[in-house]
Amino acid sequence: MLLKNVLPTNFLLYYVQFGKFPRQMKVVTILKIRKPCFLLLFVHSANVRDSHLKIKGILYTNNFTISPRHEGRNAEINPSETIIWGPGLRPDKVTMRARYIFLQFIDLQGKNLTESPGKDIITVSIQGQTSTGHMCHIWTQILDCKDGSFIVRYKLHNTCFNFKLKIKMKHNNLPILLVESKGPVYEEECYCPNSSINSWLENLGCSKSYKQMQDDLAPFPNVDFDKMRESIVKTYDRPGSVSLCHYVIQSNKIFRECHGRYVGFKIFMDSILLSLTRKVLLPDIEFFVNLGDWPLVPKEGKNYPIFSWCGSFDTKDIVIPTYDITESSLEEMGRVMLDMLSIQGNTDTPWKEKIEKVFWRGRDSRRERLDLIDISRKYPDLFNVAITNFFFFKDEMDKYGPEQSHVSFFHFFKYKYQLCIDGTVAAYRLPYLLAGDALLLKQESKYYEFFYNNLVPGKHYISVKRDLSDLVEKIMWAKEHDQKVLQIAKSARQFARDNLLPDNVLCYHVVLFHEWSKRLKSKVKVLDNMEEVLQPKHSCKCYNADGKLKEEL
Repeated sequence: MLLKNVLPTNFLLYYVQFGKFPRQMKVVTILKIRKPCFLLLFVHSANVRDSHLKIKGILYTNNFTISPRHEGRNAEINPSETIIWGPGLRPDKVTMRARYIFLQFIDLQGKNLTESPGKDIITVSIQGQTSTGHMCHIWTQILDCKDGSFIVRYKLHNTCFNFKLKIKMKHNNLPILLVESKGPVYEEECYCPNSSINSWLENLGCSKSYKQMQDDLAPFPNVDFDKMRESIVKTYDRPGSVSLCHYVIQSNKIFRECHGRYVGFKIFMDSILLSLTRKVLLPDIEFFVNLGDWPLVPKEGKNYPIFSWCGSFDTKDIVIPTYDITESSLEEMGRVMLDMLSIQGNTDTPWKEKIEKVFWRGRDSRRERLDLIDISRKYPDLFNVAITNFFFFKDEMDKYGPEQSHVSFFHFFKYKYQLCIDGTVAAYRLPYLLAGDALLLKQESKYYEFFYNNLVPGKHYISVKRDLSDLVEKIMWAKEHDQKVLQIAKSARQFARDNLLPDNVLCYHVVLFHEWSKRLKSKVKVLDNMEEVLQPKHSCKCYNADGKLKEEL
């Protein structure tokens, strides 16, 4: 792509390219400066084929520094080295309810800032026009992660054209980044799916394979539902304890039949399927989803392919992202307050000021949670823990109560040490604990989620024995190795950024469905008693790459 008539002679042109899964931008070539004043950064990539998309950022040269003052701190920033990444950089290629961009500031020594340079250091301006020429309704949010990085996220309420996003240093009013697109830039509710699943995966920068997924799919090289469909339904016909939904996606439409007494959680599977089919044409597939927490298929039992939110060492369910992280990914800047981005922008207590205790709140869903209360009473200087709801052990409420009120998850990170103990299965709070800025102490467990395979004890968390017998010992070690613990906390947050953000959740589902479609040998067909899951009513027009209206899909 070429820039025409945009380069005054006193500009410095940087050519840059995207790094892995186009997430990060790095300068690779510098052209000669005439007057070192400021420069234009222009992103190009072999993956970018749409000439309508221009991603540009105006940065300072090394001749300039920014030293914002905030609450007594003086941070010297080299804006030209700012690392910028995220799906929000390609708004006309990636549709999400909330698109987001990360900025990591760099100091004059070329090192990442590790503390906030100031709450109001950047400003964001996003503009666009609707098809009728009115201003687009766009909600913007800036999250200061307090570690030298910021998240800018924005939510569109209608389709935008002539889209322009500017990020500036507030103190100098000079831009860091400019993203422009002729559009269309679609809102989440718009049903305008990409006709190529490979193109969609490439645009979002999805991994081509996942270790957990490979392991889960290995027992199912060929799946003939005509030979096992009735057997699956009969085997798990336990209405009081098992709830199962049978899904078919055909021609990008969703159909299902659910079995069991408690099938309310079907709304979570419906939501991700509705969202994905608005974004990309999914292959025709058939599958069963377990709506309960416990995995269903015994390791030594028949090879029944069932998707579940949680796996275990003694079962062989095909694990998908939990309803919790999936829903928060779909509804960020919407119906949910706690999500993988908001948690990073609401950890307000600096490391040195955190309380050196383990903080934990939760219900009584496992005996070890009650054991934790016993341990904390022996070592009150090391713990702030409590049960918030008694259900499984109501007869022991007098001993382990009284119930304590719920605490905002953002409050957890005023404390330096966080504990993850299983509930009925894996504790679905783990992604949020990783994304925070505290040390994670994780109980050994037979249960796992879709990402556990990539976690490394000692790097991303500290492992604790299942019976918690070494918990106090691990806390004492942490208190004696504060810098090591800080590094583990940082590695945990980076893991969350690399593996657990909304784009990762979308990618995992689509890659799984794509791989699953290759294994199906039976013809995919809508069965009797299946009902269609309809898209919500929303007025939206779809456009071809040349900007012309598509015929109705």
